[in-house]
Amino acid sequence: MAPRCIVTQLSAPVTETSHRRRALAIGLVSSTSLVAFETTSLLTALPTIADDLVGDSLYGATLSAYMLASIVGLVSAGERADRSGPRAPFVVCIAIFLFGLVVASLAPSMTLVLVGRILQGVGAGGIAPITFVIIKRVWPEDQRSRIFAWVSAGWVLPSLIAPGLAGYVTRAFGWRWVFIGIAPIALATAVLSVSAMGSLRSTDESKAHAQTQKSRLPQAILLTAGVAFFIAGLQTKFVLLAIAFIGLGLILAIPNFNKLMPPDIWRAKRGLSAILACRMLATAAFLSIDSFVPLAADRIHGASATIQGFVIIGAALTWSLGSALSTRRSHIPVARSAATGFALILFGIFAIAPVLSPNWPLLATFLAWCFGGFGMGLLFVPTSVAATAYADNGNEGQIGGQLTLADSLGFALMGGIGGATVAVSDRTDWPLSHALGTNFLIAAILAALGIVASRGVAQRT
Repeated sequence: MAPRCIVTQLSAPVTETSHRRRALAIGLVSSTSLVAFETTSLLTALPTIADDLVGDSLYGATLSAYMLASIVGLVSAGERADRSGPRAPFVVCIAIFLFGLVVASLAPSMTLVLVGRILQGVGAGGIAPITFVIIKRVWPEDQRSRIFAWVSAGWVLPSLIAPGLAGYVTRAFGWRWVFIGIAPIALATAVLSVSAMGSLRSTDESKAHAQTQKSRLPQAILLTAGVAFFIAGLQTKFVLLAIAFIGLGLILAIPNFNKLMPPDIWRAKRGLSAILACRMLATAAFLSIDSFVPLAADRIHGASATIQGFVIIGAALTWSLGSALSTRRSHIPVARSAATGFALILFGIFAIAPVLSPNWPLLATFLAWCFGGFGMGLLFVPTSVAATAYADNGNEGQIGGQLTLADSLGFALMGGIGGATVAVSDRTDWPLSHALGTNFLIAAILAALGIVASRGVAQRT
């Protein structure tokens, strides 16, 4: 996800001016919307799935596994797009995503739902860096923020209708249709997007640059395995096994994370490192709330699946409004937009916390989380645009992959940590409200750290 460079990288002369770009924009927005629809609809359906398959212990794992698997998809697709162009890896990603939908829809257990989500994650993970590559190569610099805003808005409509629609489908037809019902849409999106890409290929210069780079896929696989072991360690009830898993996870994850990301990301050094650090913190803080509020609405308030979806819809709408505002205020320094976004996310977390009380009205929860969505909108597009400035001819997929990796890791880690607290609550007397409250507190700390990290966010000149 991110924008910036010039059209000279299209293999065909740019007679794919306005018409070609318009078709590509529709394809990119449609692809993003597809992923958004499945992601947000699951948040509503998952409490019912966990109930039906007796799978509360795997609730968080089902969320985090999707994002962890996306790491493998985004790195491999980004590399392939740099080498041969975006069309072939896009087709592969959609095919894997479709297969994952089928597996999840037929799953007789929560474990196989988890497998289906892993396949969906691999497929969906590749779409973001491919989008980055296309935007960087096709649109001139002065148009990229607008295109990124449109792609970001691709999350909006699905996020508005998917939770409620998924709630209705779950209640009327069963949760399996939340997966299989997406398949025809995925096929249509694939046809539209692939035809729109046309003859988009990598240039000789881009191929030459990409060929000099060693594949980062082994590091992506080891990082994924490391985070998975870490999360498994958090969720196991056996102390010695937990220590072993967490230790092994850290041994695998940290060095491979350092190989995949800029060296100074831990210190949020000014520039790309700070941008990536902010995205990781923002995604972790926002989605750790967005993913578990439906569970609170279900278990604490006894709300229907439709209402569970309703309480997070407002954030999707205000995310879009924030994106639109940041695009029109592009003269505002990226660091200021990011800091303001984090401040609003932090305020939203404190405002939504009373949802953990059964007496708190869910309408107030809906309104409170609008602040969090608006904050994400303010920081998401500017940081995406700023990241593209660090992409040179031939490494667009790599930079796009790093940006998406930051998003995926942020969510996967908090999905895992949040899932661990829910799992502990499920097998002990620890109240669910306290478990979710712990998640909210961690999210607030991460948002506060984001305000500090945003000071280093800057666009390359």
